[in-house]
Amino acid sequence: MLLTIFIGIIGLDIVVLVHEIGHLLVAKLMGISVEAFSVGMGKKLFSLRYGETEYRLSLFPIGGYCKMKGEEQFTRAIREKSNSISHEDGSIFSASPLRRIATYLAGPLFNILFAIIVLSIIWFTGFTINTYSNRIVLLSDYPEIFLSEDNPADIAGLHTGDKIVQINYAEISNYSDLQEIIYASPGKKLSIEVERDSRNIVLEITPRLNNETGAGQIGVSPWIDPLIERVEPGSSAFIGGLEEGDYIISANGIPVENYLDIFRILSSKPEYLKLSVLRGKIINERTLVPVYNDDGNVDLGLVFRSITVTSENLNIPEAVAKGTMETVNTFIMTAKSIYLLFRGVDVKKAVSGPIRISYYVGEIASSSFREGIKRGFTTIFRFLSIISIALGFANLLPIPIFDGGLILFTSIELIRRKPLRPGIFYRYQSIGFFIIIIIFFFTTYSDISFLFSK
Repeated sequence: MLLTIFIGIIGLDIVVLVHEIGHLLVAKLMGISVEAFSVGMGKKLFSLRYGETEYRLSLFPIGGYCKMKGEEQFTRAIREKSNSISHEDGSIFSASPLRRIATYLAGPLFNILFAIIVLSIIWFTGFTINTYSNRIVLLSDYPEIFLSEDNPADIAGLHTGDKIVQINYAEISNYSDLQEIIYASPGKKLSIEVERDSRNIVLEITPRLNNETGAGQIGVSPWIDPLIERVEPGSSAFIGGLEEGDYIISANGIPVENYLDIFRILSSKPEYLKLSVLRGKIINERTLVPVYNDDGNVDLGLVFRSITVTSENLNIPEAVAKGTMETVNTFIMTAKSIYLLFRGVDVKKAVSGPIRISYYVGEIASSSFREGIKRGFTTIFRFLSIISIALGFANLLPIPIFDGGLILFTSIELIRRKPLRPGIFYRYQSIGFFIIIIIFFFTTYSDISFLFSK
């Protein structure tokens, strides 16, 4: 887990440094002096001065900062209870409001630009994803596994075995297409076209809000044939003699049609799992000894066959257009997620801090690189682009200390055509600092609880 978090911290640092580089470059462009630019926080380990700026490597490898000239003048004005901050060339407070707004805005904009560039490159070079077919299984058909009732899928009239071919006239060719639309549509009525018994029918469905994630859900799982793609070394399945390409026909004498049938049988915690397996044209009998954890869950060490979807090859203009559109859609989704926080979402589970984000980044990196170098970099940078967009959006919120709060404060100066008193700015920043401390302790507690649950 420590290695996972360390890898995640590096990924998160990339996104934060992109933000701070935006402030650095635009501040210099606006004639504002940058006294220090640090990779990491805390005690300075190493530094190099180039021009007016000291570039630092600091002790804690989390994030970084861009220190602009003006802090001393501001502190002096507060100490002397002055009505204004003394002018000094290169100071952030001596720059015009428009130059300051441009400097504050640069961080979030660089995060957005980073996402556009990354996603455009991914669309240009092409990518593959592993997913499943658009055939579904109702979770309500497996009450032994899923505690769910009145699912939107049941209310809409979906059946296990249905193939979802369209949602709101958008073609659905695999389960990822289905997820993308459903997750983004909690509370929104959707028109859904289903293929059933060689005929197509149209139904209406309204995804329900998942209070833990803020995503939409309808109560379905992909239909996954019990065809083994990989057996984890040392697992129960490995010891039991299962191999890649085996097709599980039955378990403990009960026919198996999809992977959930196996877990339905395991829900009663049998001591042994006797499988009938088709290998080539021969049926073999294999016996597994399931190992259950404290929560009663079991991991047999099986990975079932998925389908691989490869993106189309795009030229540079098409790739940039796709990357930009994906960035815009993700930005809109991030904005909607703020609204969902006020609709009963469990904030402790839905909101992540730096620790949990680092864990997710590291976990995704560790798992995706097993599928190959290109797949690994594609997956991790796609995820980092999402985090970058979220960071850019969060910093645009009008919260004191955040870039959005500084932009709001400076915009008031621009409208009034005279600077606000240092004391007012100090109180404004103090409120922001208090808010940040509350958020920090809340997310840290939530993140640590998450790690202990892992």
